[in-house]
Amino acid sequence: MLALELYRSVTRYVAARAVGERIPGLLAGPLAPLRLVNRDEPSLPGEGWARVQPRLSGICGSDLATIAGRASFYFSSVVSMPFVPGHEVVGDLFDDAEDLPAGTRVVLEPVLSCAARGLELCLSCASGSTGRCDRITVGHVAPGLQTGYCADTGGGWGKTFVAHRSQLHPVPDEMADDRAVLVEPLACAVHAVLRAGVDSGATVLVVGAGTVGLLTVLALREFSGAGQVVAVAKHRRQREWAARLGATEVVDPREAVTVVRRSTHAYRLSPERGSSYLLGGVDAAFDCVGSPSSLDLCLRTTKAGGRVVIAGMPAGGADLAPMWFRELQVVGAYATGMELTERGPVRSFDLAMDLAREAPLEGMVGAECPLGRWREALDHSFGSGRLGTVKVAFNPRGD
Repeated sequence: MLALELYRSVTRYVAARAVGERIPGLLAGPLAPLRLVNRDEPSLPGEGWARVQPRLSGICGSDLATIAGRASFYFSSVVSMPFVPGHEVVGDLFDDAEDLPAGTRVVLEPVLSCAARGLELCLSCASGSTGRCDRITVGHVAPGLQTGYCADTGGGWGKTFVAHRSQLHPVPDEMADDRAVLVEPLACAVHAVLRAGVDSGATVLVVGAGTVGLLTVLALREFSGAGQVVAVAKHRRQREWAARLGATEVVDPREAVTVVRRSTHAYRLSPERGSSYLLGGVDAAFDCVGSPSSLDLCLRTTKAGGRVVIAGMPAGGADLAPMWFRELQVVGAYATGMELTERGPVRSFDLAMDLAREAPLEGMVGAECPLGRWREALDHSFGSGRLGTVKVAFNPRGD
């Protein structure tokens, strides 16, 4: 089968880290540790597994961070190489998967937890918090925190991958593919918002207006009582999307501290070195980028005792002095899980699927590329904000 394969290359990793930010075009060219290959279809690891043929597979920020050499070495022990990326997927079942017949259109919940690995459930998986699974390196598939980071399963950037029934969610007939492919990142945003426990009327800052940030704005409006939602966006189209999805104010990163100071009546201080910060500020902030500067902005603009949610894969390097001095609660929000709602425990994916039916998501997938145009797709993704595109997706059937 045709697939994009990510492989280990120390030379390309070092070069990408050294020059990638200055010459981003190289990351989709000679520095990309990717190759278009013909490889055998992955085999079914055991009972409950089925082959899936992708219709669309999104290019995620974590995929780009991995290709650009910005991902933390922390993750090196929970992936297996070479692997086929792609974890934001809508596709068709090629085989029966227990109660789901072949031909069913599904979206993927990518975490490879105990059920998928044929293991007795750990405490996290038994409670529904599969994103916290302790056994993502053992069982009858190779190490891999998710599909798309595992050598045995394949991923959405290929013609076929394999998935366990526990990972599969049927898609309503009326939901278009370009909406269904957003269910997984939307479920992550829902999980992040519910992890934050935002109080009614709270002032919230969302840093970043890529897919994660925009869907976090949407989830805040749907699943919290947030009052003012200030979104930080670099580019014009991002600002338009943030306003469309419910942000009350959208600002440039350079204006964020000033706007938050004004809206929360905080005091602004300027240290001898480094960026300004606030005494006072927002009740909660979401870092939806994962860069040192985005986390730094969240920490410097959140009031004492407030909560900072890290929703984008972090790169490290931020100054943690505000966390200590202002007694901030820093919360991680990874993948999805079981959420406690007014109607009882509900899976993030179920909440996201319901929201995706009606939310104004038309046009969010701004480009679809066959696998053979993978360099073009990656180049577009690295420059998506500047180009006015929110999400770029592969269409593996287009080759």
